[in-house]
Formats: sequence, C-alpha cells, structure tokens
Amino acid sequence: MTELQELIKHGEGERLEFKKKTTHPTRISRTLASLANTHGGRVLVGVDDDGRIVGVRDAEEEMYVLRLAAEQYIDPPITLNFKEVEEENRTVLIVTVRESTHKPHRAQVAEGDWRGYVRVRDESVQTSGLTEKVLERQEPQRLEKLPLNRHELAVLDYLRKHPRITLAQYMKLGNLGKRRAYQTLIKLTLHGYIRHHDKEKEPYYTL
Repeated sequence: MTELQELIKHGEGERLEFKKKTTHPTRISRTLASLANTHGGRVLVGVDDDGRIVGVRDAEEEMYVLRLAAEQYIDPPITLNFKEVEEENRTVLIVTVRESTHKPHRAQVAEGDWRGYVRVRDESVQTSGLTEKVLERQEPQRLEKLPLNRHELAVLDYLRKHPRITLAQYMKLGNLGKRRAYQTLIKLTLHGYIRHHDKEKEPYYTL
C-alpha cells in the first residue's frame, strides 16, 4: 500500500483533510490556519470527500494558490511543505502543515475580516477571543488527553445521557459563571473530548 493509499484509508480527521481542488485562497486558508493552530496535519489535494482519487489538472497552479493562502491570507504567515505523488495516473498533492509555535493564526475570510480557527475532529471550527488566549499560552503538542476535574467530568456524564449541551445549560448544571463554563467547554473541545457545533443560532456541544 502506498503512502497516499495509507493516508486515504484513515479518512478525514483532526490531522487530515481531503480537497478536490483549491478554488480560492480564502477558502483553503481556514483549513491551513486550523491545522497550524492545533496539531498540524496534511491536506490531500486531488482527493474528493469520499476518498476517491480525482487528481489535479495543474499541480503548479494548486501550489501557487496554497502558497498565496499561507503567506498572504494567514496572519502570521505559515510555511507549507509539498509532495507530488502519482497514483492511478493522476497527480495528488500532499500538503504538510506543521503545528505552529506562533499561535494563534487567523485566516482572512473577507476583506478586512480575519478569524481564528482550530481543528476539531474533521472540521475547522471558528475560535473566540477566549480560545485564542488559550492557544497563545499553549506549547506545541500540549493538547493531549489530560486528567479531568469534577466540572469537566460532569459535562461528559451529561452528554452520555443527552444528545447535546449548550453554554447556558452547562452554566446551570455546574452552577458556574459564563467565563468559567466557556473555558471548560473550550478546553474539552481542544483536547478532543467533546465536539463544538456553531451552525445553529446557539452553539452547542456533543460527544
């Protein structure tokens, strides 16, 4: 089994993203920034969401867009490593992003609009100012599993019995202030215990 096949077999996750192609620097910059802000990882360009190898038409053009995203659409800029591989007569780019020592990185999503992202499971999740402060204090490779206190264990216990929990519900459950409750939920998210969802009006968390 080749290196590429081995990567695809594991599927998308915290350290791996599949991209059919890089359409615009603002779109890919979020993924790159989230990987640099978390554990680092790889982007496979020329592989679609279900793991099928589709290849890229022009590897040089793809690398140009990726470099542009890393250097001009991410602040502070990050460095990428590229590897071109041939598989099934198609070219796939393996783009490696190292975990950064200069967190947090923000991605430009629109003119004058810069936002931070972290990698949670297989998604790039937007950060808050508080999360960015957490990132600033963390050394690379520090987001490992860690012993949990009773407030943190209470979140996991609640989620084993209920499908989701919101910040307001957790504040009530733990009799905690907003800042303390939010810090706990973000800590659990960054360490991979729970998953953050912000697609609805009120963000919520699941196992």
